[in-house]
Amino acid sequence: MGAPEAFTQTTDVGHYIGGRAVPGSSGRQQAVYNPATGAVARQVALASTDEVAAAVANAKAAQPAWGELPPIRRARVLNNFLALLNQHKDTLAAMISAEHGKVFTDAQGEVARGIDIVEFACGAPQLLKTAFTDQVSTGIDNHTLRQPLGVVAGITPFNFPCMVPLWMFPLALATGNAFILKPSERDPSCSLFMAELLKQAGLPDGVFNVVQGDKVAVDALLAHPDVKAVSFVGSTPIAQYIYETGAHHGKRVQALGGAKNHLVVMPDANVEQAVDALVGAAYGSAGERCMAISVAVLVGDIADQIVPKVAARARTLKVTNPMDLSAEMGPIVTAQARDRIEGYIATGVAEGATLVVDGRGLKVPGFEGGFFTGGTLFDHVTPAMRIYKEEIFGPVLACVRVPDFATALQLVNDHEFGNGVSLYTSDGGIAREFTRQVQVGMVGVNVPIPVPMAWHGFGGWKKSLFGDMHAYGEEGVRFYTKQKSVMQRWPESIAKGAEFNFPTGR
Repeated sequence: MGAPEAFTQTTDVGHYIGGRAVPGSSGRQQAVYNPATGAVARQVALASTDEVAAAVANAKAAQPAWGELPPIRRARVLNNFLALLNQHKDTLAAMISAEHGKVFTDAQGEVARGIDIVEFACGAPQLLKTAFTDQVSTGIDNHTLRQPLGVVAGITPFNFPCMVPLWMFPLALATGNAFILKPSERDPSCSLFMAELLKQAGLPDGVFNVVQGDKVAVDALLAHPDVKAVSFVGSTPIAQYIYETGAHHGKRVQALGGAKNHLVVMPDANVEQAVDALVGAAYGSAGERCMAISVAVLVGDIADQIVPKVAARARTLKVTNPMDLSAEMGPIVTAQARDRIEGYIATGVAEGATLVVDGRGLKVPGFEGGFFTGGTLFDHVTPAMRIYKEEIFGPVLACVRVPDFATALQLVNDHEFGNGVSLYTSDGGIAREFTRQVQVGMVGVNVPIPVPMAWHGFGGWKKSLFGDMHAYGEEGVRFYTKQKSVMQRWPESIAKGAEFNFPTGR
Protein backbone atom coordinates (compact mmCIF):
# COMPACT_ATOMS: atom_id res chain seq x y z
CA MET A 1 0.00 0.00 0.00
CA GLY A 2 1.34 3.43 -0.97
CA ALA A 3 1.14 6.55 1.12
CA PRO A 4 -2.49 7.62 1.60
CA GLU A 5 -3.73 10.88 0.12
CA ALA A 6 -4.02 13.53 2.82
CA PHE A 7 -7.17 15.58 3.36
CA THR A 8 -6.18 19.17 2.53
CA GLN A 9 -9.51 20.86 1.79
CA THR A 10 -9.60 24.43 3.14
CA THR A 11 -13.26 25.23 2.48
CA ASP A 12 -15.15 26.46 5.51
CA VAL A 13 -17.50 23.92 7.10
CA GLY A 14 -21.20 24.72 7.41
CA HIS A 15 -24.43 22.86 8.10
CA TYR A 16 -26.48 20.30 6.16
CA ILE A 17 -30.19 21.04 6.29
CA GLY A 18 -33.02 19.80 4.10
CA GLY A 19 -30.80 17.75 1.82
CA ARG A 20 -28.16 20.39 1.02
CA ALA A 21 -25.08 22.02 2.48
CA VAL A 22 -25.83 25.51 3.79
CA PRO A 23 -23.40 28.12 5.12
CA GLY A 24 -23.73 29.38 8.64
CA SER A 25 -25.76 32.53 9.21
CA SER A 26 -25.09 33.19 12.90
CA GLY A 27 -21.93 35.19 12.23
CA ARG A 28 -20.02 32.93 14.64
CA GLN A 29 -17.16 30.64 13.60
CA GLN A 30 -14.42 28.58 15.20
CA ALA A 31 -11.04 27.54 13.85
CA VAL A 32 -10.42 23.90 12.90
CA TYR A 33 -6.74 22.98 13.22
CA ASN A 34 -4.43 20.49 11.63
CA PRO A 35 -3.01 19.04 14.87
CA ALA A 36 0.15 17.80 13.16
CA THR A 37 1.20 21.28 12.03
CA GLY A 38 -0.65 23.52 14.44
CA ALA A 39 -2.02 25.55 11.53
CA VAL A 40 -5.64 26.62 11.07
CA ALA A 41 -7.02 24.43 8.28
CA ARG A 42 -10.56 25.79 7.99
CA GLN A 43 -13.35 27.50 9.91
CA VAL A 44 -16.51 25.80 11.14
CA ALA A 45 -19.80 27.63 11.51
CA LEU A 46 -21.41 27.70 14.96
CA ALA A 47 -25.18 27.41 14.73
CA SER A 48 -27.66 29.78 16.27
CA THR A 49 -30.90 28.69 17.90
CA ASP A 50 -32.72 29.67 14.70
CA GLU A 51 -30.49 27.43 12.59
CA VAL A 52 -31.14 24.50 14.92
CA ALA A 53 -34.86 25.23 14.65
CA ALA A 54 -34.62 25.16 10.85
CA ALA A 55 -32.98 21.75 10.96
CA VAL A 56 -35.64 20.43 13.34
CA ALA A 57 -38.41 21.80 11.12
CA ASN A 58 -36.96 20.04 8.07
CA ALA A 59 -36.61 16.81 10.02
CA LYS A 60 -40.15 17.03 11.38
CA ALA A 61 -41.58 17.58 7.90
CA ALA A 62 -39.65 14.67 6.37
CA GLN A 63 -40.04 12.07 9.12
CA PRO A 64 -43.67 10.92 8.71
CA ALA A 65 -43.21 9.69 5.13
CA TRP A 66 -39.88 8.06 5.98
CA GLY A 67 -41.35 6.41 9.07
CA GLU A 68 -44.25 4.98 7.05
CA LEU A 69 -41.96 3.20 4.60
CA PRO A 70 -41.72 -0.55 5.08
CA PRO A 71 -38.53 -1.37 7.02
CA ILE A 72 -37.16 -3.29 4.02
CA ARG A 73 -37.21 -0.10 1.93
CA ARG A 74 -35.39 1.86 4.62
CA ALA A 75 -32.89 -0.97 4.85
CA ARG A 76 -32.22 -0.74 1.11
CA VAL A 77 -31.24 2.91 1.47
CA LEU A 78 -28.90 1.97 4.31
CA ASN A 79 -27.46 -0.83 2.20
CA ASN A 80 -26.67 1.71 -0.52
CA PHE A 81 -25.06 3.90 2.13
CA LEU A 82 -23.03 0.92 3.32
CA ALA A 83 -21.65 0.39 -0.18
CA LEU A 84 -20.69 4.06 -0.44
CA LEU A 85 -18.98 3.98 2.96
CA ASN A 86 -16.88 1.03 1.86
CA GLN A 87 -16.04 2.81 -1.39
CA HIS A 88 -14.93 6.00 0.39
CA LYS A 89 -13.62 4.63 3.69
CA ASP A 90 -10.06 5.85 3.15
CA THR A 91 -11.32 9.35 2.35
CA LEU A 92 -13.09 9.36 5.69
CA ALA A 93 -9.97 8.04 7.43
CA ALA A 94 -7.89 10.84 5.90
CA MET A 95 -10.39 13.42 7.17
CA ILE A 96 -10.15 11.95 10.66
CA SER A 97 -6.34 12.03 10.66
CA ALA A 98 -6.27 15.59 9.34
CA GLU A 99 -8.62 17.04 11.96
CA HIS A 100 -8.25 14.72 14.96
CA GLY A 101 -4.63 13.67 14.59
CA LYS A 102 -4.92 9.92 15.10
CA VAL A 103 -2.70 7.89 12.79
CA PHE A 104 -4.19 6.87 9.46
CA THR A 105 -4.26 3.14 10.22
CA ASP A 106 -6.12 3.82 13.48
CA ALA A 107 -8.55 6.06 11.59
CA GLN A 108 -9.16 3.22 9.14
CA GLY A 109 -10.06 1.02 12.10
CA GLU A 110 -12.49 3.65 13.38
CA VAL A 111 -14.29 3.75 10.03
CA ALA A 112 -14.42 -0.06 9.89
CA ARG A 113 -16.05 -0.30 13.32
CA GLY A 114 -18.60 2.31 12.29
CA ILE A 115 -19.38 0.33 9.16
CA ASP A 116 -20.18 -2.65 11.41
CA ILE A 117 -23.10 -0.71 12.88
CA VAL A 118 -24.46 0.15 9.42
CA GLU A 119 -24.32 -3.54 8.51
CA PHE A 120 -26.31 -4.31 11.67
CA ALA A 121 -28.86 -1.58 10.90
CA CYS A 122 -29.42 -3.05 7.43
CA GLY A 123 -31.23 -5.84 9.27
CA ALA A 124 -34.09 -3.46 10.13
CA PRO A 125 -36.85 -5.89 9.05
CA GLN A 126 -35.56 -8.48 11.51
CA LEU A 127 -34.70 -5.95 14.23
CA LEU A 128 -38.24 -4.54 14.18
CA LYS A 129 -40.00 -7.89 14.45
CA THR A 130 -42.13 -7.99 17.56
CA ALA A 131 -44.19 -10.39 19.69
CA PHE A 132 -47.62 -11.92 19.05
CA THR A 133 -49.72 -14.03 21.39
CA ASP A 134 -52.65 -15.92 19.92
CA GLN A 135 -55.65 -16.33 22.24
CA VAL A 136 -54.21 -14.32 25.13
CA SER A 137 -57.75 -14.59 26.47
CA THR A 138 -60.82 -16.17 24.89
CA GLY A 139 -61.27 -14.57 21.50
CA ILE A 140 -58.54 -11.96 22.14
CA ASP A 141 -55.08 -11.70 20.57
CA ASN A 142 -52.24 -9.46 21.78
CA HIS A 143 -49.33 -8.13 19.75
CA THR A 144 -46.75 -5.36 20.02
CA LEU A 145 -45.39 -2.76 17.62
CA ARG A 146 -42.16 -0.76 17.74
CA GLN A 147 -42.72 2.64 16.19
CA PRO A 148 -40.36 5.58 15.62
CA LEU A 149 -40.11 8.44 18.08
CA GLY A 150 -40.05 11.15 15.40
CA VAL A 151 -37.12 13.59 15.37
CA VAL A 152 -34.06 12.49 17.36
CA ALA A 153 -30.60 14.00 17.81
CA GLY A 154 -27.03 12.92 18.42
CA ILE A 155 -24.26 14.98 20.03
CA THR A 156 -20.91 13.38 19.33
CA PRO A 157 -17.30 13.81 20.55
CA PHE A 158 -14.08 14.79 18.80
CA ASN A 159 -12.23 11.52 19.40
CA PHE A 160 -14.37 9.41 17.04
CA PRO A 161 -15.85 11.84 14.48
CA CYS A 162 -16.99 9.01 12.19
CA MET A 163 -17.59 5.95 14.37
CA VAL A 164 -19.67 7.48 17.17
CA PRO A 165 -22.15 9.20 14.81
CA LEU A 166 -22.43 5.79 13.12
CA TRP A 167 -23.31 4.31 16.51
CA MET A 168 -26.41 6.49 16.40
CA PHE A 169 -27.93 7.57 13.12
CA PRO A 170 -28.02 4.26 11.17
CA LEU A 171 -30.26 2.67 13.82
CA ALA A 172 -32.30 5.85 14.22
CA LEU A 173 -32.91 5.94 10.46
CA ALA A 174 -33.53 2.19 10.21
CA THR A 175 -36.28 2.46 12.81
CA GLY A 176 -38.01 5.29 10.95
CA ASN A 177 -36.82 8.43 12.70
CA ALA A 178 -35.38 11.64 11.28
CA PHE A 179 -31.97 12.50 12.72
CA ILE A 180 -30.07 15.68 13.57
CA LEU A 181 -26.32 15.31 14.15
CA LYS A 182 -24.38 17.88 16.18
CA PRO A 183 -20.76 16.77 15.69
CA SER A 184 -17.72 18.07 17.52
CA GLU A 185 -16.65 21.46 16.27
CA ARG A 186 -13.01 20.32 16.49
CA ASP A 187 -13.26 17.82 13.60
CA PRO A 188 -16.51 18.47 11.71
CA SER A 189 -15.75 17.50 8.11
CA CYS A 190 -16.75 13.82 8.37
CA SER A 191 -20.30 14.81 9.23
CA LEU A 192 -20.92 16.64 5.95
CA PHE A 193 -19.25 13.93 3.90
CA MET A 194 -21.50 11.26 5.43
CA ALA A 195 -24.54 13.48 4.82
CA GLU A 196 -23.67 13.64 1.13
CA LEU A 197 -23.23 9.87 0.99
CA LEU A 198 -26.66 9.38 2.57
CA LYS A 199 -28.20 11.61 -0.11
CA GLN A 200 -26.42 9.63 -2.84
CA ALA A 201 -27.79 6.46 -1.22
CA GLY A 202 -31.35 7.71 -1.73
CA LEU A 203 -32.22 9.08 1.69
CA PRO A 204 -35.04 11.63 1.31
CA ASP A 205 -34.13 15.27 1.94
CA GLY A 206 -34.61 16.38 5.53
CA VAL A 207 -34.40 12.94 7.10
CA PHE A 208 -30.75 13.54 8.05
CA ASN A 209 -29.48 16.99 9.02
CA VAL A 210 -26.21 18.32 10.47
CA VAL A 211 -25.88 21.41 12.64
CA GLN A 212 -22.36 22.43 13.55
CA GLY A 213 -21.91 24.30 16.77
CA ASP A 214 -21.10 24.64 20.42
CA LYS A 215 -23.17 24.88 23.61
CA VAL A 216 -25.71 27.15 21.91
CA ALA A 217 -26.61 24.38 19.46
CA VAL A 218 -26.60 21.72 22.18
CA ASP A 219 -28.93 23.70 24.42
CA ALA A 220 -31.25 24.44 21.49
CA LEU A 221 -31.56 20.73 20.70
CA LEU A 222 -32.16 19.86 24.36
CA ALA A 223 -34.90 22.46 24.70
CA HIS A 224 -36.68 22.03 21.37
CA PRO A 225 -40.07 20.38 21.94
CA ASP A 226 -39.99 18.49 18.62
CA VAL A 227 -36.74 16.65 19.46
CA LYS A 228 -37.92 13.51 21.23
CA ALA A 229 -34.62 11.83 22.14
CA VAL A 230 -30.96 12.79 22.46
CA SER A 231 -27.93 10.50 22.42
CA PHE A 232 -24.60 11.84 23.66
CA VAL A 233 -21.02 10.61 24.07
CA GLY A 234 -18.42 12.70 25.90
CA SER A 235 -17.08 13.63 29.31
CA THR A 236 -18.99 12.86 32.49
CA PRO A 237 -19.79 16.46 33.57
CA ILE A 238 -21.30 17.20 30.15
CA ALA A 239 -23.04 13.81 30.02
CA GLN A 240 -24.71 14.53 33.34
CA TYR A 241 -25.73 17.99 32.11
CA ILE A 242 -27.14 16.54 28.87
CA TYR A 243 -29.06 13.89 30.79
CA GLU A 244 -30.52 16.21 33.39
CA THR A 245 -31.36 19.01 30.93
CA GLY A 246 -32.88 16.66 28.36
CA ALA A 247 -34.91 14.84 30.99
CA HIS A 248 -36.13 18.19 32.34
CA HIS A 249 -37.51 18.90 28.87
CA GLY A 250 -39.23 15.51 28.72
CA LYS A 251 -36.80 13.79 26.35
CA ARG A 252 -35.48 10.26 26.28
CA VAL A 253 -31.73 10.60 26.90
CA GLN A 254 -28.78 8.25 26.51
CA ALA A 255 -25.59 9.97 27.72
CA LEU A 256 -22.28 8.09 27.79
CA GLY A 257 -19.70 9.78 29.99
CA GLY A 258 -16.08 9.48 30.99
CA ALA A 259 -13.82 6.62 32.02
CA LYS A 260 -10.79 5.57 33.98
CA ASN A 261 -10.18 2.13 32.56
CA HIS A 262 -7.99 -0.33 34.48
CA LEU A 263 -6.00 -3.28 33.18
CA VAL A 264 -5.26 -5.79 35.95
CA VAL A 265 -2.18 -7.95 35.39
CA MET A 266 -2.06 -11.11 37.52
CA PRO A 267 1.25 -12.80 38.44
CA ASP A 268 0.48 -15.73 36.10
CA ALA A 269 -0.14 -13.50 33.06
CA ASN A 270 2.01 -13.74 29.95
CA VAL A 271 4.30 -10.76 30.50
CA GLU A 272 4.99 -9.95 26.85
CA GLN A 273 1.30 -10.09 25.96
CA ALA A 274 0.42 -7.86 28.90
CA VAL A 275 3.10 -5.33 27.91
CA ASP A 276 1.85 -5.27 24.30
CA ALA A 277 -1.69 -4.75 25.59
CA LEU A 278 -0.72 -1.89 27.89
CA VAL A 279 1.35 -0.08 25.28
CA GLY A 280 -1.27 -0.31 22.56
CA ALA A 281 -4.25 0.48 24.78
CA ALA A 282 -2.58 3.33 26.69
CA TYR A 283 -0.83 5.10 23.82
CA GLY A 284 -2.95 4.22 20.79
CA SER A 285 -4.78 7.29 19.44
CA ALA A 286 -2.65 9.31 21.91
CA GLY A 287 -4.86 7.99 24.70
CA GLU A 288 -7.83 9.96 23.35
CA ARG A 289 -10.24 7.04 23.57
CA CYS A 290 -12.99 6.46 26.11
CA MET A 291 -11.80 2.84 26.15
CA ALA A 292 -8.08 3.65 26.55
CA ILE A 293 -6.30 1.92 29.41
CA SER A 294 -5.07 4.63 31.75
CA VAL A 295 -4.34 2.54 34.88
CA ALA A 296 -2.24 -0.63 35.08
CA VAL A 297 -3.04 -2.58 38.25
CA LEU A 298 0.00 -4.76 38.81
CA VAL A 299 -0.52 -7.64 41.24
CA GLY A 300 2.42 -8.85 43.29
CA ASP A 301 5.96 -9.02 41.95
CA ILE A 302 4.95 -8.87 38.29
CA ALA A 303 5.24 -5.06 38.51
CA ASP A 304 9.02 -5.37 38.50
CA GLN A 305 8.82 -7.09 35.11
CA ILE A 306 6.07 -5.00 33.55
CA VAL A 307 7.16 -1.43 34.35
CA PRO A 308 10.65 -1.56 32.74
CA LYS A 309 9.32 -3.19 29.59
CA VAL A 310 6.48 -0.68 29.18
CA ALA A 311 8.94 2.14 29.84
CA ALA A 312 11.26 0.90 27.10
CA ARG A 313 8.39 0.78 24.62
CA ALA A 314 7.06 4.20 25.65
CA ARG A 315 10.47 5.78 25.05
CA THR A 316 10.69 4.39 21.53
CA LEU A 317 7.16 5.07 20.28
CA LYS A 318 7.18 6.52 16.78
CA VAL A 319 5.29 9.78 17.27
CA THR A 320 5.01 11.72 14.01
CA ASN A 321 2.81 12.85 11.14
CA PRO A 322 -0.37 10.74 11.40
CA MET A 323 -0.37 10.10 7.64
CA ASP A 324 2.94 8.25 7.97
CA LEU A 325 1.94 4.59 7.74
CA SER A 326 4.69 3.64 10.20
CA ALA A 327 3.47 6.10 12.84
CA GLU A 328 2.37 4.62 16.18
CA MET A 329 1.04 7.83 17.69
CA GLY A 330 0.04 11.20 16.28
CA PRO A 331 -0.59 14.61 17.86
CA ILE A 332 -3.13 15.67 20.46
CA VAL A 333 -6.30 17.20 18.98
CA THR A 334 -5.68 20.80 20.12
CA ALA A 335 -3.02 22.86 21.88
CA GLN A 336 -5.40 23.33 24.82
CA ALA A 337 -5.87 19.56 25.18
CA ARG A 338 -2.10 19.03 25.03
CA ASP A 339 -1.53 21.66 27.71
CA ARG A 340 -4.19 20.10 29.94
CA ILE A 341 -2.56 16.65 29.61
CA GLU A 342 0.89 18.05 30.39
CA GLY A 343 -0.62 19.87 33.36
CA TYR A 344 -1.78 16.51 34.72
CA ILE A 345 1.75 15.14 34.30
CA ALA A 346 3.08 18.02 36.41
CA THR A 347 0.38 17.31 38.99
CA GLY A 348 1.43 13.66 39.17
CA VAL A 349 5.01 14.65 39.87
CA ALA A 350 3.87 17.09 42.57
CA GLU A 351 1.72 14.39 44.16
CA GLY A 352 4.71 12.10 44.55
CA ALA A 353 4.21 9.54 41.79
CA THR A 354 7.38 8.24 40.13
CA LEU A 355 7.66 9.70 36.61
CA VAL A 356 9.37 6.90 34.71
CA VAL A 357 8.89 8.31 31.20
CA ASP A 358 8.10 12.00 30.60
CA GLY A 359 6.39 12.82 27.29
CA ARG A 360 6.20 16.57 27.79
CA GLY A 361 7.71 19.05 25.37
CA LEU A 362 8.01 16.64 22.45
CA LYS A 363 9.00 18.28 19.14
CA VAL A 364 8.65 16.28 15.93
CA PRO A 365 11.12 17.23 13.14
CA GLY A 366 9.25 18.87 10.31
CA PHE A 367 6.16 19.31 12.48
CA GLU A 368 7.51 21.62 15.17
CA GLY A 369 4.24 23.54 15.42
CA GLY A 370 2.15 20.41 16.00
CA PHE A 371 0.35 19.55 19.22
CA PHE A 372 2.53 16.59 20.21
CA THR A 373 3.00 14.91 23.58
CA GLY A 374 4.98 11.71 23.99
CA GLY A 375 3.95 8.57 25.82
CA THR A 376 4.19 9.08 29.59
CA LEU A 377 4.50 6.46 32.33
CA PHE A 378 4.03 6.82 36.09
CA ASP A 379 4.82 4.18 38.72
CA HIS A 380 3.88 3.98 42.40
CA VAL A 381 0.60 5.82 41.83
CA THR A 382 -1.91 5.71 44.69
CA PRO A 383 -5.72 5.97 44.64
CA ALA A 384 -5.52 9.32 46.46
CA MET A 385 -3.77 11.02 43.55
CA ARG A 386 -5.61 13.14 40.96
CA ILE A 387 -3.81 11.33 38.14
CA TYR A 388 -5.51 8.16 39.38
CA LYS A 389 -8.94 9.58 40.11
CA GLU A 390 -9.51 11.87 37.13
CA GLU A 391 -9.80 11.21 33.42
CA ILE A 392 -6.71 12.62 31.69
CA PHE A 393 -7.64 11.64 28.13
CA GLY A 394 -4.08 11.54 26.89
CA PRO A 395 -1.09 9.18 26.52
CA VAL A 396 -0.46 8.84 30.26
CA LEU A 397 -0.36 5.41 31.94
CA ALA A 398 -0.45 5.18 35.75
CA CYS A 399 0.85 2.01 37.41
CA VAL A 400 -0.68 1.02 40.77
CA ARG A 401 0.93 -1.83 42.69
CA VAL A 402 -1.32 -4.10 44.77
CA PRO A 403 -0.54 -7.26 46.78
CA ASP A 404 -3.33 -9.60 45.61
CA PHE A 405 -6.38 -10.20 43.43
CA ALA A 406 -8.90 -9.15 46.08
CA THR A 407 -7.23 -5.76 46.45
CA ALA A 408 -7.12 -5.29 42.69
CA LEU A 409 -10.82 -6.07 42.34
CA GLN A 410 -11.74 -3.73 45.18
CA LEU A 411 -9.62 -0.96 43.67
CA VAL A 412 -11.48 -1.17 40.38
CA ASN A 413 -14.88 -1.36 42.05
CA ASP A 414 -14.20 1.65 44.28
CA HIS A 415 -13.61 4.00 41.34
CA GLU A 416 -16.48 6.32 40.43
CA PHE A 417 -16.23 5.37 36.76
CA GLY A 418 -17.27 1.97 35.44
CA ASN A 419 -16.74 2.09 31.70
CA GLY A 420 -14.22 -0.58 30.70
CA VAL A 421 -11.76 -2.92 32.43
CA SER A 422 -9.45 -5.76 31.42
CA LEU A 423 -7.80 -8.68 33.20
CA TYR A 424 -4.68 -10.51 32.03
CA THR A 425 -4.36 -13.96 33.54
CA SER A 426 -3.95 -17.66 32.70
CA ASP A 427 -6.33 -18.74 35.48
CA GLY A 428 -9.89 -19.44 34.34
CA GLY A 429 -11.25 -19.42 37.88
CA ILE A 430 -9.83 -15.95 38.58
CA ALA A 431 -11.19 -14.73 35.24
CA ARG A 432 -14.67 -16.04 36.01
CA GLU A 433 -14.75 -14.44 39.45
CA PHE A 434 -13.47 -11.16 38.04
CA THR A 435 -16.05 -10.95 35.25
CA ARG A 436 -18.89 -11.71 37.67
CA GLN A 437 -17.79 -9.43 40.51
CA VAL A 438 -16.33 -6.38 38.79
CA GLN A 439 -18.63 -3.33 38.76
CA VAL A 440 -17.89 -2.22 35.21
CA GLY A 441 -20.02 -2.31 32.09
CA MET A 442 -17.51 -3.69 29.56
CA VAL A 443 -14.98 -6.35 30.57
CA GLY A 444 -12.06 -7.89 28.71
CA VAL A 445 -10.21 -11.09 29.63
CA ASN A 446 -6.84 -11.04 27.88
CA VAL A 447 -8.45 -8.41 25.61
CA PRO A 448 -7.16 -4.89 26.30
CA ILE A 449 -9.95 -2.81 24.71
CA PRO A 450 -13.23 -4.71 25.10
CA VAL A 451 -15.40 -2.67 22.71
CA PRO A 452 -18.50 -4.80 22.01
CA MET A 453 -19.40 -5.65 18.44
CA ALA A 454 -22.32 -4.00 16.64
CA TRP A 455 -24.99 -6.44 17.78
CA HIS A 456 -24.04 -6.43 21.49
CA GLY A 457 -24.22 -2.75 22.52
CA PHE A 458 -21.80 -0.32 24.18
CA GLY A 459 -22.02 1.29 27.60
CA GLY A 460 -20.55 1.53 31.06
CA TRP A 461 -21.83 1.67 34.63
CA LYS A 462 -21.78 4.21 37.45
CA LYS A 463 -20.71 7.71 36.31
CA SER A 464 -19.83 6.42 32.85
CA LEU A 465 -23.48 6.21 31.73
CA PHE A 466 -26.53 8.35 32.38
CA GLY A 467 -29.75 6.82 31.14
CA ASP A 468 -31.16 3.32 30.94
CA MET A 469 -29.95 1.96 27.58
CA HIS A 470 -26.60 1.31 25.98
CA ALA A 471 -25.57 2.48 22.52
CA TYR A 472 -26.26 0.42 19.39
CA GLY A 473 -27.19 -3.27 19.35
CA GLU A 474 -30.70 -4.29 20.37
CA GLU A 475 -30.76 -1.63 23.09
CA GLY A 476 -30.16 0.96 20.38
CA VAL A 477 -33.26 -0.29 18.56
CA ARG A 478 -35.27 0.06 21.76
CA PHE A 479 -33.86 3.53 22.43
CA TYR A 480 -35.03 4.87 19.07
CA THR A 481 -38.50 3.29 19.19
CA LYS A 482 -41.55 3.26 21.43
CA GLN A 483 -43.49 0.09 22.10
CA LYS A 484 -47.21 -0.12 21.47
CA SER A 485 -49.23 -3.08 22.73
CA VAL A 486 -52.40 -3.99 20.82
CA MET A 487 -55.21 -6.24 22.09
CA GLN A 488 -57.98 -7.07 19.64
CA ARG A 489 -61.08 -9.18 19.28
CA TRP A 490 -63.96 -9.27 16.80
CA PRO A 491 -67.72 -8.85 17.28
CA GLU A 492 -68.69 -12.50 17.11
CA SER A 493 -66.52 -13.28 20.17
CA ILE A 494 -67.88 -10.44 22.34
CA ALA A 495 -70.45 -11.46 24.98
CA LYS A 496 -73.56 -9.33 25.44
CA GLY A 497 -73.72 -6.86 28.30
CA ALA A 498 -71.32 -4.47 30.01
CA GLU A 499 -68.49 -5.87 32.13
CA PHE A 500 -67.53 -3.94 35.26
CA ASN A 501 -64.82 -6.21 36.64
CA PHE A 502 -61.13 -5.69 35.80
CA PRO A 503 -60.23 -7.72 32.66
CA THR A 504 -58.43 -11.01 33.30
CA GLY A 505 -57.37 -13.92 31.13
CA ARG A 506 -60.10 -16.52 30.84
